[in-house]
Amino acid sequence: MGKSKGSRTVITLECICRNEQINNTRKNGIMRYSTSKNKKNTPNRLEVKKFCPYCNKHELFREIK
Repeated sequence: MGKSKGSRTVITLECICRNEQINNTRKNGIMRYSTSKNKKNTPNRLEVKKFCPYCNKHELFREIK
C-alpha cells in the first residue's frame, strides 16, 4: 500500500498580468503553474514570483481555486 499524501493538496498559480493591459509585442494570455502546498502550514493563499513568458519577465503568481 502507498502512503497517503495527508494534508498536501495540489494548487494552481496564475499570473496577475491576465487582468492588466500590456503594451508589448507578445500576445496576452493566461500562464499557470501547478504545485502542492501543506494546508496546515500555509492556510492562506500562496503568492510566488515566477517567470511569465507572456510578460517576458518575472511576475507575481497567485493561488486560484
